[in-house]
Amino acid sequence: MLIGESLRSSFRNIFSHKLRSALTLLGITIGVFAVVTMFSTIYGVKKMIGTKMGEMGWNNSLIIYPSNGEQATSHRRRRRFFQMKREAKPLTISDFQYLKKEVNLKHIYGYIENWQTFYVNQKKKNIKISATNNDFFHTKTYKLKSGRFFNSFEETTGVKVCILGFYFAEKYFKNENPIGKILTFGKNRFQVVGVLNNDELNQNGMNFNNWERKWEMEAVYIPLSTGSAYFRSKDAIDYIYLQSFNDGSFQKMKTQTTQKLLAKHNMAHDFSFNDVGAFMMKITKEIDDVMQKWNVTLFAIASISLIVGGIGLFSTLLISINERMKEIGVRKSIGATELDIFLHFLFEAVILSLMGAFAGIIVSSLLVKLVSIALKMSLPVPMAGVILGLGFAVIIGIISGLYPALKASKIDPIKAIFYFE
Repeated sequence: MLIGESLRSSFRNIFSHKLRSALTLLGITIGVFAVVTMFSTIYGVKKMIGTKMGEMGWNNSLIIYPSNGEQATSHRRRRRFFQMKREAKPLTISDFQYLKKEVNLKHIYGYIENWQTFYVNQKKKNIKISATNNDFFHTKTYKLKSGRFFNSFEETTGVKVCILGFYFAEKYFKNENPIGKILTFGKNRFQVVGVLNNDELNQNGMNFNNWERKWEMEAVYIPLSTGSAYFRSKDAIDYIYLQSFNDGSFQKMKTQTTQKLLAKHNMAHDFSFNDVGAFMMKITKEIDDVMQKWNVTLFAIASISLIVGGIGLFSTLLISINERMKEIGVRKSIGATELDIFLHFLFEAVILSLMGAFAGIIVSSLLVKLVSIALKMSLPVPMAGVILGLGFAVIIGIISGLYPALKASKIDPIKAIFYFE
């Protein structure tokens, strides 16, 4: 008997007993549904956490602060040598421009924080002024509501322009467009060129560094060169942030940054690192470990459902042997071999299992889609979960159908023909 004929015969038998086939499929469907849904949920949550952590701007990042040199080494002689022979320097806008040019990196920005007075309706307010460059907005994933970011001329020449945080604009310019207006902060006047949009990272009840990001949305931003010229002496800046392209290039970026700054500062260890990237890698690894444990737990639960479905399939096939005894006898009497009968029953088991698997995948996909819409977040159906569900369905089908197929193939054709007589 040809394999094609075995498949056609298996399909005919399945559809000729629709209710029994549907009940048999139900167990497999539930099992595969559990597997795919479990993988989708864990994968979606893991991806969401990774994406949101990246949008906070701390992945693969390094922050450089000015230092007095004492943190550079614990050895007293070397410390005295650095203190006596070399004059410590603050970080300057020149250091920022030098690193931006010399180090291979994804993003870099300098940062200055200052508080200035702002008069509105004859009331005095203390406003946070942050001096930085456009990479700050890109790493934080802050988008514009209106206007524009700083242009290259403004970033390098100390022009008095500003970008308003979303909450600042909402509070003081709720019913009007601030673009083009001149605002006075302290003794300096700045023209508004842009307004940030609301923070998309912490929408829908999320809480990713919410307090700090809300604070940043209440600030006013000016170009780094402007802040260095008007709010600091000797072109000093508070710190420099660097971000590498990926995990693999992070250590290389850190080493290169250290070498370049030491050379520029005459080998003086007058700066220190806040290794945020290493800390975030550690957190990511811990999250992966937790997700892996959840994968094992949920996979074990889903496997039980598949095993129960397999037992149901096994029972159905055993019962169907007695019902199809005459069919087996007729097939053998006209030339069907034991292998043909064996394959016929085995194909039927695998087909039933796969049909249940596809039904489970469809139901799981619809459920995940509905949950994604309800929570307003993306929960994809990973291909790994689909393949695993199908793979398990095939394995369960083979294991469940093996004994019934073997038993059916060994039946004597004479006894099978006269089984009901």
